[in-house]
Amino acid sequence: MEKTLYIAGGCFWGVEAYYRQLKGVINTRVGYINGTTAFPKYEDLKSGKADHAEAVQITYDPDIISIADLMDHYLRFVDPYSVDKQGHDVGHQYRTGVYYTDLLDGVEVNEYLHAHLEPGYKISVEMMRNFFPAEEYHQRYLEKNPGGYCHVDLNLAKGNEKKN
Repeated sequence: MEKTLYIAGGCFWGVEAYYRQLKGVINTRVGYINGTTAFPKYEDLKSGKADHAEAVQITYDPDIISIADLMDHYLRFVDPYSVDKQGHDVGHQYRTGVYYTDLLDGVEVNEYLHAHLEPGYKISVEMMRNFFPAEEYHQRYLEKNPGGYCHVDLNLAKGNEKKN
């Protein structure tokens, strides 16, 4: 059985590349989540016309990788206390958040974060209200552009956690 979780952790290029390498992750897609306008484009986020977060839709096999595992990886590369900033990326679209479609997944994410972080963390946990896939050139961006900027250290995933 496949499940889906949406993760925002700064620029979506690195977040996608990080999760794509993990065992149990079936597919990823970058896009724009939980904004108030329909069909935003990248330029709309950059200019402030749209208020979505850059996020990655992660389709995964919960028998191989659990929500707790996904959150453990997430906390390896995000600053959970930063507001609208991760690495050199600054702006409201770079906020941190975990978005779910199954209420029980939301409960599990909240319990994990409360157990592993000090009070005052800035990661929002919300029901996914809308998700618009990003333009094609953003999909698997770091595979297409290996020298591209990435605030996420892809080497934080251990060898036994990665796909062969």
